[in-house]
Amino acid sequence: MSTAYLFDVDGTLTPSRQGMNSEFRIWFCKFMSENHVYLVTGSDYAKTVEQMGRTITENVKAVYNCSGNDVWVNGKNVYTSDWRLPKLAEYFLNSCLYESKFDLRTGRHIEERPGTVNFSIVGRNANKEQRAKYVEYDAVENERNTIASAFNTMFGADITATAGGETGLDIYPVGKDKAQVLKDFDHYDNVVFFGDRCDEHGNDHTLARAVSALSEGKNSLANGQGKFYNVDNWQDTWKILKNISQHIEI
Repeated sequence: MSTAYLFDVDGTLTPSRQGMNSEFRIWFCKFMSENHVYLVTGSDYAKTVEQMGRTITENVKAVYNCSGNDVWVNGKNVYTSDWRLPKLAEYFLNSCLYESKFDLRTGRHIEERPGTVNFSIVGRNANKEQRAKYVEYDAVENERNTIASAFNTMFGADITATAGGETGLDIYPVGKDKAQVLKDFDHYDNVVFFGDRCDEHGNDHTLARAVSALSEGKNSLANGQGKFYNVDNWQDTWKILKNISQHIEI
């Protein structure tokens, strides 16, 4: 039985929307050379390369971008979903943008990606300080979860919205979330997943739940085993990996 290590990127391997720590990058490359490593992120491939570097993105087993709706292997695209956000859902998101009491707008509020959409009140053009202001606001107002709940009430039969990263919502067809990547694994694989949003409102939740179900015999990979770590940041991930590496002789 081989072990597959799956990692979210933002908040798990890097600070949100930022590059990987240089010391952690060197250590992670060694870990990656000795283990089966996969990236599973809501971001697109260009952003993942920017954050992680080509040495990592082109040498992991696969990069599952856009929650698994855009897949890259050895730097080459092997699958891309052609799903697009329906106009009614787009109108709903624009209404939420108009009604939000957070008064800072930076642009790129609805960003279409392969098979998914990222929605952000503050906007994808926000700098670090502007993002921090929204994080502080959302911690009090719980705006993202409120919008996601309303969105799912209206469109939940076909489309799902979940909180992703620090400021956005990831939106995709039902069943096309991060958990879909498990279809690519062998029936006897041991799957270990690291994510920072494994809570019920986060975009890592479905994959964490599916991985956990492996060991409970509730998943189609019934002979496999699974474990997930809901980390606080990349430092937490590194600490856990160092402990794991003591047992696998990296």
